[in-house]
Amino acid sequence: MNIEFLSQSFGFATFLQHLNFISMSVILLLVFMSILSWYVIISKTVQLLFTNWRSNKILKAFWQVKTLEAFMAIFKTDPVSNLALQGINANVYYKEQAETNSTILCTHSEFLSRNLRRAFKEESAKLESNLSLLATIGSTAPFIGLFGTVLGIYEALITISARGNAALDTVAAPIGEALIMTAFGLAVAIPAVIGYNALLRGNRAFLNKLDGFAHDLHTYLNTGNRMDMKNQAYVKFLKKLL
Repeated sequence: MNIEFLSQSFGFATFLQHLNFISMSVILLLVFMSILSWYVIISKTVQLLFTNWRSNKILKAFWQVKTLEAFMAIFKTDPVSNLALQGINANVYYKEQAETNSTILCTHSEFLSRNLRRAFKEESAKLESNLSLLATIGSTAPFIGLFGTVLGIYEALITISARGNAALDTVAAPIGEALIMTAFGLAVAIPAVIGYNALLRGNRAFLNKLDGFAHDLHTYLNTGNRMDMKNQAYVKFLKKLL
């Protein structure tokens, strides 16, 4: 059997030559979806890594500064800074309103909680943006590829019927080319699903850390005591007991 003949008959170039307009549209759609999913995966991964790196620096600096005014000098556009800024602004606004208005609808702690919760949801929405696109691509790409396979098999059967020959060498080529569409769909869907799950886990880990900072910030703005100071005092208390 001539191997060179088989490579020419069953090659990818031959597969593209036999595609009709609908099948070619399916291929182009899958290529577009693949490019889009990889763009989202790479861009969101870089965003998450950079956000983690910058937020860790700002978080460390926030608990080291002596005053809130000093923190404003190192303010950056990251989730930790934005959350801290919303809390500081809410704290200042409430105190100004408490001095001018005799009737206040909520307590200082509740007012801070509302603003911090809103800021947390805004940062969470920013991190999770475009992730639904990956989920959509991961769930629809296999079916789009399967649609192309069905069309390819249908055309292959029509061609075989017109030739009147159902031998294995006649059936193998068109059916095999049709099944390539399913492989394309899976090749697009698998990276999208893996990227979606990985980014979702990374975002949840960061948001858990951000949520912990929000609680510490609420305690600090509400009581004026830093969490690290509390920990140091607790350590000293344990040493006295021992």
